[in-house]
Amino acid sequence: MKIFAYGIRDDEKPALEDWEKKNPDVTVGYTQELLTPETAQLAKGSDSAVVYQQLDYTKETLTALAEVGVKNLSLRNVGTDNIDFDAAKELGFNVSNVPVYSPNAIAEHSMIQLSRLLRRTKPMDAKVAKHDLRWAPTIGREMRMQTVGVIGTGNIGRKAINILKGFGAKVIAYDKFPNKELQEEGLYVDSLDDLYAQADAISLYVPGVPENHHLINKDSIAKMKDGVVLVNVSRGNLMDIDAIIDGLNSGKVSDFAMDVYEEEVGLFNEDWSGKEFPDPKIADLIARDNVLVTPHIAFYTTKAVDEMVHQSFDAAVAFAKGETPAIAVKF
Repeated sequence: MKIFAYGIRDDEKPALEDWEKKNPDVTVGYTQELLTPETAQLAKGSDSAVVYQQLDYTKETLTALAEVGVKNLSLRNVGTDNIDFDAAKELGFNVSNVPVYSPNAIAEHSMIQLSRLLRRTKPMDAKVAKHDLRWAPTIGREMRMQTVGVIGTGNIGRKAINILKGFGAKVIAYDKFPNKELQEEGLYVDSLDDLYAQADAISLYVPGVPENHHLINKDSIAKMKDGVVLVNVSRGNLMDIDAIIDGLNSGKVSDFAMDVYEEEVGLFNEDWSGKEFPDPKIADLIARDNVLVTPHIAFYTTKAVDEMVHQSFDAAVAFAKGETPAIAVKF
């Protein structure tokens, strides 16, 4: 059996080597290049392909992969919104993802960023770096004094809620598909408008499906409390970044943390030292004292990377054996 993997990063190699030791009967080939119609040729002779979500898996790409005999596609990530499922069905593909690798990693990052915004660590760190050790005017706020709105109460959202409870914050939540336990606790509000009206801070944990596109926009921001704090570690397309910038400029949005960006492909995970960003909006956001930008690293822990590699390769083997792994995507 042979598996070919695309987009393998240096930090994934220890996990991959560990998986290979545990599966000596499987031959593994890989490249740092992403799956495209051109690089599909590299998987020729393989039983399955393992990929990481960055580029769209278009009909052209899937056709190129099918033409070299590979119709098993295992994603090392959660999101599947970049797959042309009509083409995948037409071509007879099997697809898997890793729906749960470490919800703690993402929830922790979001709450660390929210805490940093409330305690104004970015401007304070800048002051200390310049040897300015005066307190004022960099005064912070306490998490326990905030009403925090959590949009999306899946695995990650529930972990974030537990962290917020530890801080003593008041939590309110909204989800189209409520969790029974949270419902019994009385954490849900009836609508997003209710959440917008009550929350001092809002953090998102929903997928970037079409119905959630620009969920946070000019109209929704207008419904929020003045000085609201926004956190997005989920998907870049959940927020209209122009509306966010307008909100920051007006003061309607007091602080903002983002780990994802709608136009992040080709921008994030690249070294721009000494070079100008191709997108002036990113430069603008990074320069602000009240904005925290991280380049899609909420997931980026040793535990999460290990799970993403092991689960995706296990699924690729299962597909090759004609089996249906537990993490197969139904479409």
